[in-house]
Amino acid sequence: PEHVAYWKNLELPGYNGGPFADRSGGLILFSASDKATAVGMVLNDPFQKSGVVDTHWLKEWAVE
Repeated sequence: PEHVAYWKNLELPGYNGGPFADRSGGLILFSASDKATAVGMVLNDPFQKSGVVDTHWLKEWAVE
């Protein structure tokens, strides 16, 4: 689907993503230079733009 191609074509460092086993949603991990850039990438996701996803969370991960 467009959603998968969108994220893969961004060629983001640290990108990994996929659906949950029960298909109730999914998780995408990626690196961005700042929060505004990350927000822009999420809002341009075809799933977000077409309304397939109506709720999302964008969290900064403190890797330890």
